[in-house]
Amino acid sequence: MMDSDEEIMVSICCATYNHENYIADAIDGFLMQETDFKYEILVHDDASTDKTADIIKLYEKKYPDIIKPIYQTVNQYSRNVKILPTFIYPISKGKYIAICEGDDYWTDPKKLQIQFECLEKNSDAVCCFHDEIRLDYEGFSDQSRIALNKKRSFTSTEMVGWQAKIFPLTVFFRNLEILRNYPPEASYVKNGDAFLVSILGQYGHGIYLPMIKPSVYRVHEGGIWSMKSEREQKFMRLNTAFWLAEYYSRLGNHKFEEKFRIRCFVMVISDLLKYHLLLEFLRSFPQRFVKLCKSISIRLLAKK
Repeated sequence: MMDSDEEIMVSICCATYNHENYIADAIDGFLMQETDFKYEILVHDDASTDKTADIIKLYEKKYPDIIKPIYQTVNQYSRNVKILPTFIYPISKGKYIAICEGDDYWTDPKKLQIQFECLEKNSDAVCCFHDEIRLDYEGFSDQSRIALNKKRSFTSTEMVGWQAKIFPLTVFFRNLEILRNYPPEASYVKNGDAFLVSILGQYGHGIYLPMIKPSVYRVHEGGIWSMKSEREQKFMRLNTAFWLAEYYSRLGNHKFEEKFRIRCFVMVISDLLKYHLLLEFLRSFPQRFVKLCKSISIRLLAKK
């Protein structure tokens, strides 16, 4: 780390809740980073009921110039408040942002330096990312999650169209103005990670960096996403696709709008029936579902 007067180049954003058994691994992974630039660690504790906040305070006392915590007295997630765009992004000072939740951790001390150099050299890229592996009760998985999707970089169109498998634990991206003025549609989104990757795609492509050691994604009973059933995860994805379509429609970007509306339509006629989600989805989006069907029908008829 550089001296205290140097400009902060990277903001590490960490959201945590009841992670007393894991938070130290996450923070140690931040502090071990070997960089030739200054970074800050923004840790948001969402009114944990265990000793998570106490552990953060010990690190804060030891590293007051690096660790900048936010302690909530009332749980914000239960109020449907989006933690990163509401509390963390607005105060981030770095030119770039890296994400890691309090129950996950990084393993490569060169991670930030490699990613920083990548975006410094590639001005047309909005983000870069690498592998991660799962850690559950049976131990580490044999293969990284991204390897299952054929390791590669992604174009801007693929990111916007939600075809990019980029995991938040590994992503490193530019600190854009949109992060401080987050789209209002995000308030209704169930899968915030997918929403983030899509809106980042408007500003460039994503570069895959295979040389970085995989970070560790924990699967445990307190995990918000990992412990959801396949049916619940599917509904969350469908919800996110719809709100992304609404976002691009509001922007008047018909290219992105059409991509999402067609994608949503395909998901509706296949996955909703497969997972018995049709009635539930209609209750959530009655008017938007009708609007979607009309929009797709008109477009398909126009192409005949």
